[in-house]
Amino acid sequence: MTWSLVTYLRNGTAGVAILRDDGTLAAPPDLKRWTTLLELVEDWAQAGEVLRGMDTASAPAVEYDALLPPLRWPRKVVCAGVNYRRHMKEMGGEIPAGGMAAVLLPQGPHDLHRRPARPDRGPLARRGPLRLGGGAGRGHRHRRPGHPAADALAHVAGYCVANDVTARGRHRRQAVPADAFIYDWFAAKSMDSSLPMGPGITPAFQVPDPQDLRLRLWVNGELQQDESTSDMVCPVAELVSAASEVVTLEPGDVIATGTPSGVGAGRGLYLKDGDVVRVTIDGLGSLENTVIDPAGGTS
Repeated sequence: MTWSLVTYLRNGTAGVAILRDDGTLAAPPDLKRWTTLLELVEDWAQAGEVLRGMDTASAPAVEYDALLPPLRWPRKVVCAGVNYRRHMKEMGGEIPAGGMAAVLLPQGPHDLHRRPARPDRGPLARRGPLRLGGGAGRGHRHRRPGHPAADALAHVAGYCVANDVTARGRHRRQAVPADAFIYDWFAAKSMDSSLPMGPGITPAFQVPDPQDLRLRLWVNGELQQDESTSDMVCPVAELVSAASEVVTLEPGDVIATGTPSGVGAGRGLYLKDGDVVRVTIDGLGSLENTVIDPAGGTS
């Protein structure tokens, strides 16, 4: 039986529990030593051993009001761009030498996508946002000049579903020195509620091969993306290794590993007020978020 680590809310107080396959939350006594998932990840040398031996089947059930992002305040989020072969093909490009990164704020697995109250900036792009959230920055830091890819997965605590929402239509520039600067990527990807994550973090020891996972995304019940992580140009291990060459990776960091084919920007498809976005990665769980626009409509 697989399970994931979640952060839940009950009567205004957050707690740590496990989400079982049947959808119930449980609180094994061994989890009580950590008050947040960040604390647990920071103590991974001990926590990993505890989690492996934990009795999840008979643990007492937990009542909850809502699920929060599993890591409520990750130290940083690194996003890999154009990391799926079929996605590059649909963009009309070739495999690049490197990717791009942005910092995003996480959101709960059933929260709302809140559009900025700026009706003059255009619609949110239905930008094929589905991503595998690589790890939660396990245990100890990666230090420059980086870790070899062969060793990188040993530093991944777990995996989750991440929905990378891009306000591409809101931050398109009219006059740029080169095509790469058409979009203000920081502004487009760093708005509040732009990165739903969850529903929990599945420990890495329960994921035999992160390059053998099926990802799917629906908008209002219509399938938009259906891909395997085997289509990644840079697998998870290489992404962790490459990221650690650029920045020190710490416990609680998240790497979003890229979006597969099926993005909406090239097809003129945009998210609008009331749209329901559901994303699933087999074995890791599902997110379902409703778009809300304070201005109402697509503007």
